Amino acid sequence: MLDAGLKTQLQGYLQNVTQPVELVASLDDSAKAAEMKGLLEDIASVSGGKVSVRLDGDDARRPSFEIRRTGTDIFVTFAGLPLGHEFTSLVLAILQVGGHPPRIEADLAEQVKALDGDFVFETYFSLSCQNCPDVVQALNAMSVLNPRIRHVAIDGALFQGEVEDRKIMAVPTVFLNGESWGQGRMGFEEILAKIDTGAAAREAEKIAAKEPFDVLIVGGGPAGAAAAIYAARKGIRTGVAAERFGGQVLDTLAIENLTGTPHTEGPKLAADLERHVRDYEVDIMNLQKAAKLIPGKQPGDLIGVELENGATLKSKTVILATGARWRQMNVPGEAEYRNKGVAYCPHCDGPLFKGKRVAVIGGGNSGVEAAIDLAGIVAHVTLIEYDGKLRADEVLQRKLKSLKNVDIITSALTTEVLGDGGKVTGLTYNDRGTGTSHTVELEGIFVQIGLVPNTEWLAEGGVALSPRGEIEVDAKGQTSVAGVFAAGDATTTPYKQIVIAMGEGSKAALSAFDYLIRLAPAEVEAQAA
Repeated sequence: MLDAGLKTQLQGYLQNVTQPVELVASLDDSAKAAEMKGLLEDIASVSGGKVSVRLDGDDARRPSFEIRRTGTDIFVTFAGLPLGHEFTSLVLAILQVGGHPPRIEADLAEQVKALDGDFVFETYFSLSCQNCPDVVQALNAMSVLNPRIRHVAIDGALFQGEVEDRKIMAVPTVFLNGESWGQGRMGFEEILAKIDTGAAAREAEKIAAKEPFDVLIVGGGPAGAAAAIYAARKGIRTGVAAERFGGQVLDTLAIENLTGTPHTEGPKLAADLERHVRDYEVDIMNLQKAAKLIPGKQPGDLIGVELENGATLKSKTVILATGARWRQMNVPGEAEYRNKGVAYCPHCDGPLFKGKRVAVIGGGNSGVEAAIDLAGIVAHVTLIEYDGKLRADEVLQRKLKSLKNVDIITSALTTEVLGDGGKVTGLTYNDRGTGTSHTVELEGIFVQIGLVPNTEWLAEGGVALSPRGEIEVDAKGQTSVAGVFAAGDATTTPYKQIVIAMGEGSKAALSAFDYLIRLAPAEVEAQAA
């Protein structure tokens, strides 16, 4: 199963195993079971005797296997072959079950250990999903830390019967104690906060007690991370309040246009950004969503940022880097059938629609790339574009038009998502040329129509916004409010690109520092009072 190079790497990782591990397989006579047996035997063969294989598992899901610390009740389960994006999850699970501590902060580990209750989690993933490993790895680590937490990671493409019975149409999808519990990317802290219901109130109390910052950055994407690094390097008190560190980069697969980095993937880049920021004395407050900006009454006054949990942070300067999110169609049925056939990530959810008919909404680069990707998985793709022609790069258009299982419809306005109450069954659109209405029968809809800035919370903060809701900034990243700067996809800066966001975040931090050093001594004293 594993080539020589991968075996050599794996051998090095497995040196960190300190407790004996058993791989307990529950197999059948399928080809996938034979592959699983080969994979497990390959792992054991390079472990130096630290990992052994048993073939006497009695799990009802077959093929599946447990990773169990010998002689204990510490284990995690994979139903399917955790390859692709999940191979790292497999390696980490072996290491952690084998005694190597998870790389999480000590206070979070203690919080998990203290959880009171029995939690049985099931996560459905796909091997092409870049969002799934975060969920799988977090729940695996929790089950190692607290034996009352159980977790099985299930390949939805391999267990199609379960996917259909449970009406799963997006990954990752998580069940807790047999009930639907969560969907989409969730990190360790987010999952823990959702389990530990008292955590939010405790965190709000802790945040409210913080001293004012010199620079407070709202947002943890590329712009926010760059701003934090540049501010911290100036030796000033820097804080970051982020709804999720990494931002929309977490939902991006291949990144091949970041100067100096020929290829990376969104989750890896997000992790690299956070590690870089943590190299400095930056106070990172994750899972914190801003609700209101409270400008000072006059230039030089402290600026407040009220969070959704009720706590308010104060700072001499603020950098807004809240980014953007996928634009929705805003038609009847879209919200009702989100994750029930309406999806926004073809890489994540495409495998769940194998052999089915789907539509892609949008004829730009993202839409055409999605249609090309899906055409290799699904039975048929209908691409629907509002404009009279596709807007994607010509090379992508030529590739799309060469595919036999793709139809292209232009000058079309999607008007409704249709469903049977449980899942998508089709959509309707109006032909903008003739005004006639048409229905397309299908089972999945992938929306790829651009971005919306995350700026609704600024409606009462006095910050000038463009008609599209973007934060208006000048050449230095200054907004209309003294001491408030902005950077990244939430601003009027053209071209929403990672490298541009990083540059704009760095510029905003330098501008904030320049603003601080020019404050009159009396203003500084007033802030300290």
